[in-house]
Amino acid sequence: MSYAKAYIIPYLKKYSKVMAVTVLMGTLALLSAAMLSFVSGYLITRTSERPETILLVYVPIVAVRTFGISRAVFRYVERLIGHNAVLKVLSDMRVKLYHALEPQALFIRERFTTGDLLGALADDIEHLQDVYIRTVFPTLIGLFVLLFAVGGVAAVSVPFALVLFLLLGIIAFVYPLWSLYRMKKHQTAAKAQHSALYRDFTDAIFGVQDWLISGRKQTFTQRFSKQAQASDAAESKLDFWQQDRAFQLQLLTGVIVIVVGLWAGYEASVGHIMPTYIAAFTLAVMPIVEGIIPISHAVERVPVYKTSLQRIDAMQQQTVAPRATEQVPTDSTISFTNVSYTYPGSEQPALRNISLNIAPGEKIAILGKSGAGKSTLMQLLLGNLTATSGEVTIGGVATPRIGEGIYDVASVLNQKPYLFATTVENNIRLGRQEATSEEVAEVVARVGLAPYIDSLPQQLKTQMEETGQRFSGGERQRIALSRILLKDTPIVVLDEPTVGLDPITERMLMEDMLASLSDKTVIWVTHHLTAIEHMDRILFMDDGEIAMLGTHQQLLENNTRYRRLYDLDYGY
Repeated sequence: MSYAKAYIIPYLKKYSKVMAVTVLMGTLALLSAAMLSFVSGYLITRTSERPETILLVYVPIVAVRTFGISRAVFRYVERLIGHNAVLKVLSDMRVKLYHALEPQALFIRERFTTGDLLGALADDIEHLQDVYIRTVFPTLIGLFVLLFAVGGVAAVSVPFALVLFLLLGIIAFVYPLWSLYRMKKHQTAAKAQHSALYRDFTDAIFGVQDWLISGRKQTFTQRFSKQAQASDAAESKLDFWQQDRAFQLQLLTGVIVIVVGLWAGYEASVGHIMPTYIAAFTLAVMPIVEGIIPISHAVERVPVYKTSLQRIDAMQQQTVAPRATEQVPTDSTISFTNVSYTYPGSEQPALRNISLNIAPGEKIAILGKSGAGKSTLMQLLLGNLTATSGEVTIGGVATPRIGEGIYDVASVLNQKPYLFATTVENNIRLGRQEATSEEVAEVVARVGLAPYIDSLPQQLKTQMEETGQRFSGGERQRIALSRILLKDTPIVVLDEPTVGLDPITERMLMEDMLASLSDKTVIWVTHHLTAIEHMDRILFMDDGEIAMLGTHQQLLENNTRYRRLYDLDYGY
């Protein structure tokens, strides 16, 4: 219920008028269908008696046309208004989810798997669309139709109205609860299987080269096939129950039709109703039951909604409040003083007693295996994390106090910089919106991309397509670097920007990067030692501590471990 209060009820209140009209239109559409069957049954019976003049059945004929047209009109208006309202709700929810994720952009990979994000954006939001279209609207419409049917029969016979209420109540209340009980376990299992498939599939897409290089392609294929089969099995159980339930409800519908027919025959025999109404009452039952049956399917989807809401809620609970700028340093000296950091919920510290000073304009490389603390060190530098103990400062100002002003001091070039489906010039100008075309061309030349850009028919006006896929990996990194040069921050963090590039391209790109950033403080986080000799100092991290620190030449001469890593990286 707490999820409903947070994610369902607020939108019901916000769009209450539109949704009320939707339910009204849906109810009128079903009532039109019921009245169409009722009048049709009466008309068929009445005309079989061969009335003396057509005028005696003129009104039923007009009513059949009226209810036939109104049913379609009401249904169309219901769908039009209802879907419009739901699309507005989805838009609000997507914006809300974006605002929850946007401040966490730098933590996305640490906090969420790509599969979970894909599941939330593709599956979960769509399931919340079904809350209204397949659950709220059908349930309310079905209940209103139920009350109308019972009320209409009560005008003729109160005792039978109670009997009809009990029969229809089996469809409206008993079967939905039974469906919810039967489906809860299967739907939760199916949802879990879908999430697992999303995670494995996205991991495989991003790591396909590793699977091929390691020779474990067959292992992945077998595991993925096994999970796909498990997902299919879960879906099959859902399909079997839905088919079985549909058959049972059809049988129950037949029973109700027979019971109503017998009742109408009895009422006609005792003179309470005209014989012409026997078919009318009997035929009217079927559209009424068809309007109530969706309640069963609507209620059984509640576990799916709950799972989706749990995942969305978990993401929104991680929301990071926007950081206000308190003080922007004028000096780019970086200082780590006895810094330690432990992630919440973890017993082992990610960093232990780190002390390090980086002078303005210094070039420093940070090496270490995954999990050694490199990324944590960078997040502390950018103020996204606050040290458990010790202090990180830029120009004497603690990084948390800099707030949003950190982006005027430091720029980050990571493995996959996002490039938008617009021109090269527009992508670069994101670094500084007011930059002139001449300034954009200048930074393009500085990163060594000018000859290639000039060879394009539209040059800087060339469209990059989604994620910059028109360009190679090295070219995309150069364009992203141009964006950083245009922004002109004194500190630049290079977070493994050459991952996935071939060795020759990697070396050329790193050399061009370092040349273009000669007047900047550069902190290069890397696994590779390509072009490492151009760095002023090299820091090697291991298990959250500084294991090695020195110049390339010092470490090469005095540190066996570094020399071995260097030889391995260069294939000596």
